[in-house]
Amino acid sequence: MVVVAPPDTTGEERRVPAAEATRSHRRDELREFLMSRRARVSPEDAGLPGGGGRRRTPGLRREEVAVLAGVGASWYQWLEQGRDISVSPQVLDAVARVLRLSDAERRHLYLLAGTNPPAPQVVPGRADMCDGLRRLIDTWMPYPAHIMDPYYNCVMYNDAASLVLGMRPDTTQNCLVDFFTDPLYRSRSNSWERNARTVVAQFRAACAARPDDEGFQAVLAEVSASSPEFRALWAERDIEDQGQVRKELGHPLVGLLVVESTVMKVPARPDLMIVLHTPLDEANTAAKLEWLASPEGRRGAMYPVAG
Repeated sequence: MVVVAPPDTTGEERRVPAAEATRSHRRDELREFLMSRRARVSPEDAGLPGGGGRRRTPGLRREEVAVLAGVGASWYQWLEQGRDISVSPQVLDAVARVLRLSDAERRHLYLLAGTNPPAPQVVPGRADMCDGLRRLIDTWMPYPAHIMDPYYNCVMYNDAASLVLGMRPDTTQNCLVDFFTDPLYRSRSNSWERNARTVVAQFRAACAARPDDEGFQAVLAEVSASSPEFRALWAERDIEDQGQVRKELGHPLVGLLVVESTVMKVPARPDLMIVLHTPLDEANTAAKLEWLASPEGRRGAMYPVAG
């Protein structure tokens, strides 16, 4: 693939390979991004003496960024110019620190520099988003919804998740462990055998991204000790990304329910996953879920029913 570039000095159009055009665009973006971030940081913000005089350049000069980041002035100039130089994560982090980049800006710098960005982090100012997330899953009623942390620990769930999926306080509150050990959920899940392989493959993918994380190891130890079926599936080493999963449930009050679960992430809270269940056009599922969430359906759920 080629891209038509502006005419050269002879007035003729130049044809540039797409990859070269992409690199050129990225270099331009890197230069403009670093210059704009430098302009935001005053010498006083960076701990340098203001000097009292008027500066030609707003914010920090290139040389000042280089000194504060512990790199050579020429190297930083080449970085800002988008030259083809070797860039390490440690140096990019030093530049990001000097320029006071947010986590999103830091990852953007990595991308513009042609380096794999680090994993997103929780923004300190957005660490407490629970009220907003609670409103989100409650608004999803009468359909089930819940929120998990990276280890599949259930952070919160709406009433429909309790009525339909059997989520309740007296379980382990870990979605992986409960999938394999909760007899109530097992009795309602008509698609358990088919979905078990997917659940394990997705959890292995999450573990592989953070192999030294003790939180994953603790969950693995617990579910492995409790479920031979999990151990057998784990030994197959399947890997699968998070996505949509079809679930067929046999509810004791309304019979068959067919839903599709979708895992979603909020960039500001990369440590959480929102799992929304949507009714499919089968078995009159939407109407049944609405009835279960109604006062009449809730009264029916108060009485013990097998399963």
